[in-house]
Amino acid sequence: MTHHFQTRVYYEDTDLAGIVYHANYLKFIERARSEMVREAGISQTALKAGQGIVFAVRRMEMDFIAPARFEDDLRVETLLVGVKGASFDLDQTVWRGADRLYAAKVQVVCLTDSGRAVRIPADIRQKLVTFQQ
Repeated sequence: MTHHFQTRVYYEDTDLAGIVYHANYLKFIERARSEMVREAGISQTALKAGQGIVFAVRRMEMDFIAPARFEDDLRVETLLVGVKGASFDLDQTVWRGADRLYAAKVQVVCLTDSGRAVRIPADIRQKLVTFQQ
């Protein structure tokens, strides 16, 4: 199941040319990932408080295809493409209507408070796979 997140481009997201500044795509896809995790029934605050683990981006590959502009309505699609022991991989795409603007391959790792990779707990893994292709 693909997760969908709607957002709009605000003036603060743009550069002098009126197009989305490249770093702001990271904000859009981060918000979408956070919402996907929340909608899967995972409270990241509770996960940190109860088990001392957090999710962090380990690797990302990005492709800037076409510019988004001020006041564009955007849709971020997030698809879980795989879960490994301590990490999961996502494909995230930003769309304006039928136009594909940006694509990212993202690897997220599960970490302890000390920053060491740790296996994703079975109950969390089960919740995540609801968004797997």
